[in-house]
Amino acid sequence: MEINPILQNVLAPPVLFFLIGAISVIFKSDLEIPAPLPKLFSLYLLLAIGFKGGIEIQKSGFTDQVLPTLSAAILMSLVIPLIGFLILRFKFDVFNSAAIAAAYGSISAVTFISAESFLESQKIAFDGFMVGALALMESPAIIVGLLLVKFAAPKNRPKSRKMHLSAILHESLLNGSVYLLLSSLIVGFLTASSNPSGIEKMEPFTGQLFYGAECFFLLDMGIVAAQRLPRLKNAGSFLIGFAIFMPLFNAFIGVFVARFLSLGPGNALLFVVLCASASYLAVPAAMRMTVPEAKSSYYISTTLGLTFPFNIVLGIPIYMGLVNTIIPLSPL
Repeated sequence: MEINPILQNVLAPPVLFFLIGAISVIFKSDLEIPAPLPKLFSLYLLLAIGFKGGIEIQKSGFTDQVLPTLSAAILMSLVIPLIGFLILRFKFDVFNSAAIAAAYGSISAVTFISAESFLESQKIAFDGFMVGALALMESPAIIVGLLLVKFAAPKNRPKSRKMHLSAILHESLLNGSVYLLLSSLIVGFLTASSNPSGIEKMEPFTGQLFYGAECFFLLDMGIVAAQRLPRLKNAGSFLIGFAIFMPLFNAFIGVFVARFLSLGPGNALLFVVLCASASYLAVPAAMRMTVPEAKSSYYISTTLGLTFPFNIVLGIPIYMGLVNTIIPLSPL
């Protein structure tokens, strides 16, 4: 008996553990994950996907499809925050609009990992070079968000809050998650090029432990997301609608770009998920430090409390349906 893809996705262990974490908060369980562990698992997941992605890029090489796909990924992370900013300006000031738009222009690595798990469960092939797109899409949106504040903010902004281009670039390119992901990508690439036995030695750590670590991390994410839900009341209906509309809109654009690039269904889904996901780690960290005028409850509660669970529970199978509908059409 064939199970509906949405139901099959919901019944996958990572999603079930996410829901178990959320339910524990709703029913006031005393389940608690010690603070250092989620950070450790987050770093582990970034290291593992970067390392495996570097290996796959070395294997596939920089083909005619790799460079256009990576270029399109960067372009999307520059365009999406601009679109989001224009929409949000109908309701919010420059600071909040730029911070929220940057969050939705950047990506969520955990959503990407969930999409990979979904593809594996559906036995749909995808290429490791898509991890390169993941790594390249995190920083540009931060740069766009901070530049929007720099050029559109009121002229009387305190001098202490003026931003210099060097500080913007440093925060965007060298924040912890971007640095670890890119570094691991390079290590994986170099290992596959010059020391293949190193891949075998790393496999128990980056391969066999990965799925369990993902489940544990999503258990914590479920707890955190549910804890953020009450704050959505303060966000208002406009922002709640934006948190659902924007991923769907970005996915729709992403699938047409994927079709233009002639990506296969697996790579197309990963590309669409990158366009539709939102950052709840790197961007909030950057915005909290450089744009304190923006309310963190807006961009964290919506991305983590609404967009993230929507994407991993319903969004991924919906985007797969979009890919299966639009990609088979005649080329653009």
